[in-house]
This record gives sequence, C-alpha cells and structure tokens, in this order.
Amino acid sequence: MMELAEILQKYQHIAGVDEVGRGPLVGAVVTAAVILDPNNPIEGLNDSKKLTEKKRLILAEEIKAKALAWSLGRAERHEIDELNILRATMLAMQRAVNGLKIHPDFVLIDGNKCPILTCPAQAVVKGDSLVPAISAASILAKVTRDAEMDVLHQQYPQYGFADHKGYPTAKHLAALKEHGPIMEHRRSFKPVTEALHHQLSKI
Repeated sequence: MMELAEILQKYQHIAGVDEVGRGPLVGAVVTAAVILDPNNPIEGLNDSKKLTEKKRLILAEEIKAKALAWSLGRAERHEIDELNILRATMLAMQRAVNGLKIHPDFVLIDGNKCPILTCPAQAVVKGDSLVPAISAASILAKVTRDAEMDVLHQQYPQYGFADHKGYPTAKHLAALKEHGPIMEHRRSFKPVTEALHHQLSKI
C-alpha cells in the first residue's frame, strides 16, 4: 500500500471517487469521479457533509467548470435490492470512473474498499477530508442525490424527503409506517421490509 503523498507526487491524472446514499432507505446510490486540474485550483473543498447546502451548490458548479474531467455513476434501487448495498456501491463507482473522458493513472476512493477497476486504485479512510479530488467527488454526488430527493419530495410530500434525504430518521420511519413504501423504497432494507409486512397485516 502506497503512501498518499507518494501517489500524489508520482501520478499525473488522479481521480477522486466518493458515494452518497448508502444509508438511506430510498432511491439510488450516487457516485462521482473527479480529476482536478492542478493549474486551476478550487478553494474550499471539503467533505460535503461539512459544508452548507449553499456552499456545496456553488462548489459543484466550480468543480464542473474547472476539473479536467468529472463523471457521475449510480446504482438504482432495484440494483441495490438485487446485489446488496455494498456491491451496488462498487458498481456505481465503476460506472463513474468509466465515464471519465480522461483515463486516470490512479484512483483514490473514499472509505476502506475499492471496486475492480482497469487502473491502479487505493481506498483512503476519511479521504473526503484528506484528498481534494475525493472532496470534489463527494460534493458532486451529494448535490446530485439531494436534488433527486427534492424532486421525490414534490411527488410524495408526506414522507419529508426534502428534509431527511431518505435517511431513516424518526420522521421518515413514522411516514413509512403510516403510508407504506413507495416504488423508490429499497425493499432489501429492514425498515422497508417491516413496513411492507405491516401493510400486509392490515389487509
């Protein structure tokens, strides 16, 4: 396993990869891959969860404008249910990397697991705080998925998706129990399975 400083020094086109949406009960898991331009730095990159929504939106546009390459990947709800969330996340990461217009020399992935890729890759724990390219990827992925949750909220306001973004908050779990799951809910996740059983028991 190479040191982070050595990787950053040795390779030119390094892609940062991150995901958003492993924990929620609803929707796709969204990933992003970003190759930053060292000659066109972006100020203020950080783990997307540590930034305000306003700051994320501003940075997302700057990343798209200044990065050498960026790409989004995803695994849909039915793929999560078929594969399990970890394998679906790895698939979404592969899709993000494969979508880059520049083939990366090396890929740094947030977390402790790497998908199988056609180029060298290494997982970096807390990478979204340590590696600017991973921070950029986390921002793009979060902005994209949050926007999808806002759209879902317009369709199903009773679930409160705009507030909790699909995570299993008390409000979401209460709505799930009262109204039952919608098509976008992940059937393989325990609270959704329980809500389905609860619905069936009332028939």
